[in-house]
Amino acid sequence: MTALPPTAQDQAGFVVELEQFSGPLDLLLHLIREDEVDITDLPIAKIADQFLAVINELGLNQAADYLEMAARLLRIKAQMLLPRRVGDDEWEDPRAALVRRVLEYQQIRELVEWLAAAAARRAEQFGRGFAPEPPAPPPAPLVIDLNDLLAAAERVIALIPEPVLHRVVPRPLDVEGATERIQALLAERAAFGWGDIVGARATLVDVLSAFIALLELAKRGSLHVHQEGPFAPIQIRRESAREAR
Repeated sequence: MTALPPTAQDQAGFVVELEQFSGPLDLLLHLIREDEVDITDLPIAKIADQFLAVINELGLNQAADYLEMAARLLRIKAQMLLPRRVGDDEWEDPRAALVRRVLEYQQIRELVEWLAAAAARRAEQFGRGFAPEPPAPPPAPLVIDLNDLLAAAERVIALIPEPVLHRVVPRPLDVEGATERIQALLAERAAFGWGDIVGARATLVDVLSAFIALLELAKRGSLHVHQEGPFAPIQIRRESAREAR
């Protein structure tokens, strides 16, 4: 327990500072936590007796703040002992004001403890006077000679392959000649195959010409084209216009 110097005592009165408790509310909160009681439902008689016992033990009989709290506790204890009239709905719990003060103090105490813990963590992470290293200076601007730039562009252009041009030569189809060959086969046979039309060494022009002529004659109803399945041989059969489908 320490006291202020005489000059300060004359101005501020008798002030007491304890290592265990920083004021009467702190002592009261300590007693509540030690007994593990509900703050909103204080056993005021028990708390008041414990409070008086502590200030007597610590020699705080001349500390005004502690004496004021002790007087408040005794007054609340007396009010709790007074009988209440039946049907008195306006009765207010005399502990309400004290409970509000203790709850507010508890919140402030928890906030102070959290700030102290955060400050301790920061003290462990960064030493006093720590200054981060200055950022690295930006790189110097790039200076390129115009001749070097042109030479680089020429090297890139030289690597680009030249486009390959393909000349497309049109190949005329002989649809009329293919139609005459098919009609000649229809006059000789009632049915024949695709190989009879194009032959063994047919060119692409021969195949396309025969295919177009075959479709045209089938459209007219002069013949019927049949194939058993995918990639099966194509069979051509002669038909009259009346039976064409």
